[in-house]
Amino acid sequence: MEILIKVAQLVLSLSILVILHEFGHFTFAKLFKTRVEKFYLFFDPWFSLFKFKKGETEYGVGWLPLGGYVKISGMIDESMDTEQMKQPPQPYEFRSKPIGQRLMIMLAGVLVNFILALVIYASVLYVWGEEYLPTANAKYGIMCDSIATNMGLKNGDKIVSVDYKKVENFSKIVPTMLLDNAKTIQVQRGSQIINIRVPEAFISQVVKSKSTVVISPRFPFIVGDFVKNSPAKQAGFIKGDKVVQINKDSVQFFDQFKTVLSKNKGKSIAVKVIRGGKEVNLSVVVPASGLLGIYPKGEMGDFFQLKKIEYGFFASVPAGIKKGIYTTGSYLKQMKLLFQPKTKVYESLGGFISIGKIFPGVWDWESFWSLTAFLSIILAIMNILPIPGLDGGHVMFLIFEMVTGRKPGDKFLEYAEIVGMILLFGLLIYANANDVIKLFK
Repeated sequence: MEILIKVAQLVLSLSILVILHEFGHFTFAKLFKTRVEKFYLFFDPWFSLFKFKKGETEYGVGWLPLGGYVKISGMIDESMDTEQMKQPPQPYEFRSKPIGQRLMIMLAGVLVNFILALVIYASVLYVWGEEYLPTANAKYGIMCDSIATNMGLKNGDKIVSVDYKKVENFSKIVPTMLLDNAKTIQVQRGSQIINIRVPEAFISQVVKSKSTVVISPRFPFIVGDFVKNSPAKQAGFIKGDKVVQINKDSVQFFDQFKTVLSKNKGKSIAVKVIRGGKEVNLSVVVPASGLLGIYPKGEMGDFFQLKKIEYGFFASVPAGIKKGIYTTGSYLKQMKLLFQPKTKVYESLGGFISIGKIFPGVWDWESFWSLTAFLSIILAIMNILPIPGLDGGHVMFLIFEMVTGRKPGDKFLEYAEIVGMILLFGLLIYANANDVIKLFK
C-alpha cells in the first residue's frame, strides 16, 4: 500500500508539472497566433490512450509516461515531422514568426515551472507555515554515523558553525557542508570549542554511503514501538519506557543504547527503565544482530523546542519567492557537483524510482505540494539546459540566430535534434539503471 501511495503521488505530481509546462508553450503559441497541432500528456508513439480534437488542436494522453509535448506547426521538435518543413512556410507556423515571439514560446514552459514553484511555496507557507529545529535548540548535541565519526565528530558534540558561519536550521547543516564545499565545522565539546576539518572526500563518502543521515539531533531513548517478534517486547518492554541503565552502565541516549547492545551480542543484559515515574528492572538476551527490535520515540517536538513561523497572505508571497530562489540555488550547486568527477555524485544519479522514494508513504498534502514545487524547479532547470531536444536547445539556436542574423539550416536542426534525443534517452537509461542496480545492492 505504501508503494502505491508513493506511485500515485509521483504520477499526480509529474502530470501537474508536465501539463502546466506544456500549457505555457501552448498559451504563448496561441498568443502569437501560432498553430498548435497536438497537446499531449505523456508520449504517444503508435497509439494514444485517449484523445479528442477541438479546433485545430488534438488533445490526448499517451501511454509512454516520459513527459509530454505540444506539437507546434513549422518547427523541428521531438515529433521529427520533417515532411511539414519541406512545404512553403505558412503565416501561422513557428518558423514564420519574429524571433522574439519564437524565443518567448520556447521559454514559456520553463517560465511557468519557475512561477508555479514560487506560487506553491508561498501557498504552503500560508497554509501550513514553517517549522524547524533551530541548531541552538539541539540541546543534547548530535548523533554521528561512521562518516561523521571518521571526520572527528563525536556523539554529544554541539554544532556551533560551519566555516565559522552559523546555520540557523539544523536540517541545513549537512547540505551546507556539501553544497558550499565547507572546509571546517566548529563544535562545542564540553566546555571547549573545537575546529574540525572537513575532508576533501566528504562529498564522495556521503554519496557512497547507504545512510541518509550523517548527523542527527541526539535525543533521550524512550521506547516508541516494536518490530514483529521483538525480543524487547517479549522481555516485557512497553511503549513509553525510558531506558536509563544497562547492567551498570548509565544510558541516557539512543546512540549509547546501540553501543552497549553491540558490545553484548549473545549475552543477557539487565536493563533499568523508568515507567510511570517508577524504576522497573528487566532482563533480555541480546541477539547476534545486536538489535532488540525497538523503534525509539523520535518526534522532534517530543524533545526539542521547534521554531514555528506563521505567514499571513502578504508575508507568504516574499517568503515563498525567497524559498524558491534558495531551492533553485541549492539545486544548481548540486548540478555543479555532478560535473566534478572526484565527488562521484554522478553515481547517485537516479530515475523515477529515486524520485518516487522522496514522497512519503502516507498521503500528506504539505509534503506533496512542497515536493511538487521542488520538482517544478528541477524540471525548469533541466529543460533550460542547452541540449538539443530540450527547450534550452531551441533557445540556444534562437540566440545564435539573434547574434549572427542567420538561421541554422533545417538539416542541421534535424540532426541536432536526433543527437539530443539520443543523449537524453541515454541519460534516462543510465539514471533508471542506477535505480535498478541499487535495488539489488
